[in-house]
Amino acid sequence: VQLQASGGGVVQAGGSLRLACVAAGGTIDTDTMGWFRQTPGKEREFVAAVRWSGDKADYADSVKGRFTISRDNAKNTVSLQMTSLKPEDTGSYLCAAGRTPWGSNFYSDYEAYNAWGQGTQVTVSR
Repeated sequence: VQLQASGGGVVQAGGSLRLACVAAGGTIDTDTMGWFRQTPGKEREFVAAVRWSGDKADYADSVKGRFTISRDNAKNTVSLQMTSLKPEDTGSYLCAAGRTPWGSNFYSDYEAYNAWGQGTQVTVSR
């Protein structure tokens, strides 16, 4: 499956953005889907993940209460609604798909995912 992320941009602190990830060449309806972000010189950082059914989600502590991950399996898409953005949210956001069981709690590790999209850049200015 190929993943295509979009929706990044430049926004002022306190603003909002909505990222989308569309899958092609396969389905993601049985996959755990995740969003990670990467900045130069740092490791890929877990942001959020959603179970294949969409009924369970988890977030990095740094984004809890501000970001919401959701999915639409019929449209092969996963979204990340980001609000109250902070300068430290700046980075390249990547979506990923994997077959890791939700109960393993492995979904916050980038090694749990076997398919990655290209990043979409989010820049939050002060």
